[in-house]
Amino acid sequence: MPSDPKTGLRWSNWNLLLIVPLLMLITPWFNMDEPRIFGLPFFYWYQFAFVPLGVLCVGLVYVKTKDKPVVTGKPDKLGVDDLDEGAK
Repeated sequence: MPSDPKTGLRWSNWNLLLIVPLLMLITPWFNMDEPRIFGLPFFYWYQFAFVPLGVLCVGLVYVKTKDKPVVTGKPDKLGVDDLDEGAK
């Protein structure tokens, strides 16, 4: 996975899957009344269907791209006790 050493950001092709939930924002594609399911117009049930689809896409990208954190520069030598203001 390529990464930028300055920012620690990584790129993966799995990130392209995050575009799928954004397709929900293009309302002219689904702004219609028919077909109806259980009396709900297409406009509404299509949006309901996109909720689990969006969750699935984001979850899949998370699982496929999680990795060890990118360490840039020198490792931090401060401990938790050094950062605690109450220890002074």
